[in-house]
Amino acid sequence: MRLDALFEDLESQFDALQDGDLYGEVADRIRAEVGKITVLDRLRGAVGTVVRVELTHAEPVAGTLSRVGKDCLLLEAERYEEWLIPVTALASVHGLGPWAEPAEGAIAAKLGLAHLLRGIARDRSPVTLFSAASGAHPITGTIDRVGADFLEIAEHPLDAPRRRTEVYSSRLVPTTALTAVRRR
Repeated sequence: MRLDALFEDLESQFDALQDGDLYGEVADRIRAEVGKITVLDRLRGAVGTVVRVELTHAEPVAGTLSRVGKDCLLLEAERYEEWLIPVTALASVHGLGPWAEPAEGAIAAKLGLAHLLRGIARDRSPVTLFSAASGAHPITGTIDRVGADFLEIAEHPLDAPRRRTEVYSSRLVPTTALTAVRRR
């Protein structure tokens, strides 16, 4: 009888060690997988969620995360505003759930900041541009052209159409200095 109890005790200790090894291996694998998740993957997992974004050179913005590109995100805020924000301008994001999603398809993975800026330029929508250089003084106007790593904006009041008589300056802004673009 004592030998049976000894063998049962040894078997239970062996099972516990195996379970502990299994849990340790699973935890190691989970840490390795989490280590591969990017900011963009986390943001894609929150599409459709209301988030609050803190920016490096502008006031925080809250809205529904509607799209995530290869290097930017699009928020729909109150008053029918759209905010195009480069990932490099993010200081933090509040309100994300626990999910992450990889990029879907080759085309979706390639759509980024320059592509979306070209769409805004094509629409001739008046915008407010926030950049590291402008600081607390946002730039208003219409994006005239978008290059590989810059945009040019014709500065004019938001309530005035882009007419030669309304434009008081033209400015080139490197996209690396861009904090956000707001469109109404």
